[in-house]
Amino acid sequence: MTSTIMAVIENIGIIAFAISGAVVAARKDMDIFGINLLALVTATGGGLIRDLIINSTPPVMFVNPAYTIITLITANIAFVIMYLKKPMPKGISPIYDQLLFWLDTLGLAAFTVDGTFTGIHAGYGDNLFLVAFLGIVTGIGGGIVRDVFADKIPAVLVKHVYAIACIAGAIVTVVLWKYTGNELLSTIAGFFIIVILRFLAMHYEWNLPTVHLHE
Repeated sequence: MTSTIMAVIENIGIIAFAISGAVVAARKDMDIFGINLLALVTATGGGLIRDLIINSTPPVMFVNPAYTIITLITANIAFVIMYLKKPMPKGISPIYDQLLFWLDTLGLAAFTVDGTFTGIHAGYGDNLFLVAFLGIVTGIGGGIVRDVFADKIPAVLVKHVYAIACIAGAIVTVVLWKYTGNELLSTIAGFFIIVILRFLAMHYEWNLPTVHLHE
C-alpha cells in the first residue's frame, strides 16, 4: 500500500515539476531544447543531488529511465500546448496562475516526502537530521537549479514560506516515522502539512521578513 502511494507521489512530483520547469523556460523565451532541459533539471535535479549526498550511484534518474521519459513527454506536451495557444484571455490568467501554484505545491510535497524516505530506506534512519535534509534537498533542489539556469533569483529564497513548508513537512515525516513506525501515516502527514502551509501562506500572503538595502 505504502509503495503504491509513494509511486503515485513520485509521478505527481515529476509531472508537476516538469510543467513548472517548462513554463519558466517558456517565459524566458527558450526554445524547445531549453524547455526540455529546464523541465528535466526541475524534475530530477533534487533527486540527483540527494543521491550524490548519500553516495547512491549512479543516481536514480540514470538507473530508472522512466523518470526522464515521463519528464520529457510532459515537457513536450506542455510545449505543444503553449506553442499552439492563442493569447491568454485576461479572465483566464488568475486560473492559470492558480494551476501553476498547485502544481508547484504538489511537486514540492511529493518530492520532499519521497526524498525523506529514500534516505530512510538507504539505511540512514538513525540520522533524523540527514534524512530530513535529504527530503528538503529533493523538494527544493531542482527548482533552485531551474532558476539558476533561467537567470532568476531562486524562488525558494523569495516565495511565500516555500522552504519553511518543505522543512516542516520533512520534520513531520521523520518524527512520525521515528515514533510510530507507520510509513503510510508519515507519508500522508508530511505531504499534507506542506500543502496546507503553502495554501495558508498564499491565502494570507505570509512572507518571511526581508531586509531591503539599496544604494
